[in-house]
Formats: sequence, structure tokens, C-alpha cells
Amino acid sequence: MEEVDNIIIVTLRQVGCVVEDSFKSLVDFSSELIVEGCVRCLKLINNDVDLPLKLPESMSVRFRIGTALAQACKDVGYEREIGYQTFLYSNVESVRRLFMFLIERLPRDGGEAADEPTGFAILLSRSISTEVGRQMKLPWTPAFCRHRGQAVDSSNKQWHWEGAAGRHNFHATPLLAPSGLCDLETTITKDVRAFFSQQLKVASRQPHRKWDVSPSLMETDAVKHTAMQEWETEWNELGLRSGLSQQDYRQRKANQRHKSLATHMRTAMQHSSTATRFADLSELLDSFAAKGGYQQDKGTRFTHAKELQFTQASETATVEEIHVESAEDIGKRREDELEALTGKLEQINAELDRMETDIKRYTTNTGRISEMATALHRKNTEKEDECKIKKKAIEMLPDAEGNILKLQEIVEASAQRVVALAQQWEQRRQALITKYRELKVTNASKMTDTKRMLEEIKILREKITDATKDVRSKEELHKQLVLEHERLTQDISRSSYTRRIMEIVNNITKQKSEIGKVLADTRLLQKEINTLTGQLDRTYTATDELIFKDAKRDEMCRSAYKMLASLHEHFSELVKSVEDTGATLREIRELEDQVRFMQLRTERKCFKCMLAYHNVA
Repeated sequence: MEEVDNIIIVTLRQVGCVVEDSFKSLVDFSSELIVEGCVRCLKLINNDVDLPLKLPESMSVRFRIGTALAQACKDVGYEREIGYQTFLYSNVESVRRLFMFLIERLPRDGGEAADEPTGFAILLSRSISTEVGRQMKLPWTPAFCRHRGQAVDSSNKQWHWEGAAGRHNFHATPLLAPSGLCDLETTITKDVRAFFSQQLKVASRQPHRKWDVSPSLMETDAVKHTAMQEWETEWNELGLRSGLSQQDYRQRKANQRHKSLATHMRTAMQHSSTATRFADLSELLDSFAAKGGYQQDKGTRFTHAKELQFTQASETATVEEIHVESAEDIGKRREDELEALTGKLEQINAELDRMETDIKRYTTNTGRISEMATALHRKNTEKEDECKIKKKAIEMLPDAEGNILKLQEIVEASAQRVVALAQQWEQRRQALITKYRELKVTNASKMTDTKRMLEEIKILREKITDATKDVRSKEELHKQLVLEHERLTQDISRSSYTRRIMEIVNNITKQKSEIGKVLADTRLLQKEINTLTGQLDRTYTATDELIFKDAKRDEMCRSAYKMLASLHEHFSELVKSVEDTGATLREIRELEDQVRFMQLRTERKCFKCMLAYHNVA
């Protein structure tokens, strides 16, 4: 049988199953690997087989998949007895016979490709080719019979896409929705409310084309979701560390943005050109010429034409002569005017450079002179103060003794006033120090409470994130199970249920017989244990009496009696320890079962609460 098992393992690896190198026979196969191997072989035999490669955790779904797999094996010609128990409660002999039958039914024309591994890409290409072949077999539908590129298959009454008339590019338009209506803190004016209620269209009518509604909704939702995720990330990384509320943090961020924008605008305005803007080049040249002391030359042909429009009728002939001039004279005159204007512009630029240099020099000199004036003013003030002090000292010299006594009285009065102020300050300082210490302790406690609350908020946010991910994964699993349930055949006959019930009853009967055998063995073992315990007690009693009789006369017997008593005591303690260990293990198993049951109940309650919260939100 080892050679047969090796052939089966090699074939399963070739069809795409992942069989570990340590597997040497079918005894090592699990139910999942058996199901995957059977499904892959059936898909190679019949492309219409639509069964999952993996078994779900739900036992009811496992039973249905096992029944459908057994029926598929019967459809391809397997005549032996087979059911869901063949895959879920596998027997090595039945599994070996099933794999041998499936391997023999594999297509022979693919012998060249039998040595090649059939992976996901090959299976995908096969499924694509099958779908393309199925669509190629469908009849062509005229354009007037298709509704936006959708046609119906008369054989199975199913809709399918045909052509590209109903397909459009993904084009999204911005959507406007009312905001702040549910927020009591936000003040909305009457005009805005009137706009929301009367002028604003619903989201399905804002795009110009109706096929742009879905892309616009998806893009709007994606933008809001992305902004929410960015705000959560920023708040968790920077906002919580700042110790501010969300409103204060947003306000501070807005103020920083406004300050930065104002700084950039101020810098741009400083670096921008301060020259006066003129609508005409002639005005710019005239203004520069007037500032630089230059006189304007004779007017050009264009200025003459402008002036001649307002002259008297006697000069009309001169204007006509100018217009009648040849093209060469006009081009030459324009070149001369361009050269004159270029020279004038160069002179003006040189004058501007010279003026800018003078302005910079004057600005530098003005700053230096201002600093010198400030320093001189400060020195002058100091000298005036010194002069006043010296003048007063000179005035006090004639009556020096009297002035000295007055100064001493003033100093003593100042000292007494300083002492009184110091005493008053000490009284005030004690009260202030006490209040400061109390405020410091209160602030420290508040900071500790704030940090603790921030940590709790962070932990709750992490729990909410994990719970949200868990809910999303379970929702995806629920959708997948619903799809599998819809894909499964619903016309299972009553006989299949009856057969399944009879198989379950047979399995229960077998389990009852095995349980009875185990109970009989347990009773027999307990009986033997009781017999041996009684025999051991009787043996100990007889041995104790014999040795006790001789222990009165012989010293060796007395020591032997002591050793017998200690040996009996030790063995009794050992037996008691074994019994206590068994009882403890039983209690541990019972507690583990209770803990597992409580965990299941708690998980169900939490899941129900989360679903209720999700439905409310």
C-alpha cells in the first residue's frame, strides 16, 4: 500500500495540492487536505464542478459540502458507498479507493501536462477560457434588443453583458451635502438653511450625467474616509501629546496656518518689485525721463499720429503724406525709433541702478547715524544725572554737619520702612507660598488624572479599532457564507435528510456501544483496584502482627517493625497524593470547560453589543 500512497501523493502535488514532505501515507492526511484533493481532481475531470477548496468552521456547512462532494463523486461514476462521513470522519481504505478512482478518471489527453504543476494561474486561465467558451456559445443579440448592453440568455434566464454600449468611464464630480445640521454648537444662518432646503439638489441629481452618480458617491465617500483616517492618525500621534481638546487643537492648528500664510505673503510682498506699473510703454518712459532729468525727443510716428488727430484741418495733407510713404521708409523709421527707445531704456536702467545704489548707501548711513544718536542721547542722560547729583552735593557743602544729620535721619527712616515692608512681605509670602503649594499639588493631581484619562482613551481607541476590524472581517465572512449558501443547491430531497439522520443515528449507536465498553472496563478496573487494596490491607495487618510479636524480644525485629510502619505510612501518603492529583486534574478539566463556555457566552454578548452599536451608528 505504500507504493499506492506514494503515487496518490505525487499526483495530488501535480494537481496543485500542498502536501508536506513528511507525509508518507494517507494516514497523515487531514480532512481539509482530503477535501482539497478531491475537489481539484473533480474540477480537472468536470469543469462544471463548483465546490470550495477549503472547509469552513461551521459544522452544518461542512456537512453540506461533504454531501455535495459525495454526490459529485457519484456523478462521475463512483459506485461504492460514499457520504459526508467519508471526508469528515475519514477511513484510510475508503479514502485510498476514492483517490485511486479519481486518479484513474483524470483526462488522459493531458499526459504532457501531467508533469507540470497546476497552480492558481493555470486554474484561473482555465476558468477564463471556460467562461469565454460559454459566452461564445450564446446567440448574438441585436442592438435594439439589448438594454444598455445587457442581454438575457433564454436557456437559463440570466442577464449578461454584451458589447460596450453600457460601459462608461469612471468620471466623478464634486458633491455638496448639508453640514452642521445635527451639531448644536454650530450656528447656521437662515440663508444657508434656505439654500439647503430649497436650492440644493439631492446627490443623485447633482452630476450632469446619471452614470456619474455612482463614481461621484464613491469618490466623495473615499475622500471623507481618507480625511477621517488622517485626522485620527494626527490626533493619536500629535493631538494626545499636546494635552488639548480636539476643538482647541483644531483652533491652534488653524492659527498656525494663518500665521504661516501671513508670513509667506509678507515675504512675497517684500521681494516683489516696487516699480510703478503703467498701462503704456510711453508713460513708463516719460515717467523715468522726468525722474532722471531727461527730455523727451521728438515724437515718433505713432505719437505724431495721435497728436494729429486733434490738429486743425490745415494739417490733414501732412498726415496723408505720412500714410502714403513707402514701406521701406516706414520700416527704416521704425528701426530708428526702436534704436532710440533702446538707448533711452538703457540710460534709464543705468539711472535706476545708480539710484538703487544711492538708496542702499543712504539706508546704511541712516541706520548707523541712528545708532550713534541713540548712544549719544544715552550718554547725555547719564551726564545730566551725574551733573544734578554733583550740583546738589555742592549746594550742601556750606552746612555739611546739618545735612549729614538729615541724611542719617532719612537713612534710618528708610531702614525702618524697609524692615516694616519686609515684615509685611513675610506675612504675605507665607500665605502665597501655602497657596502656591496647594495649587501645585492640585495641578499635579489634575495632570496625573489627565494622563491617566489620555491613556484610557488611547486604549479604548485601540480596542475600538480592533473591534471594528473584527466586525469587518466577520461581515466579510458573513457575506462569503451567504454567497456560498446561495450558490449551494436548494433542492435537496427528503431522502438525503433521512439518510443523513440514519447515519447520525448509527454513529450515535456506535458511540453508545463504545461508551458502554469503556464503562465496563472502568468498573472492572475499579473492582480490581478494590480487591488489591483489601489484599494489601490484610497483608499489612498480618505482617504487622508477626513482626510485633518478635519485636518484644529481638532488637532487629523492632527496627524492622519501625521500618514497616514508616514504609506503610509513606505509601499511604503516596497513594493519597495520586488520588489528590487525579481529583485536581478533574477539577482543572471542569474549570477549563466552564471557562471555555463562559468565553463563548462573553464573545457572543460582545458581538451582539457591537452589532447593535454598529446598526445604531
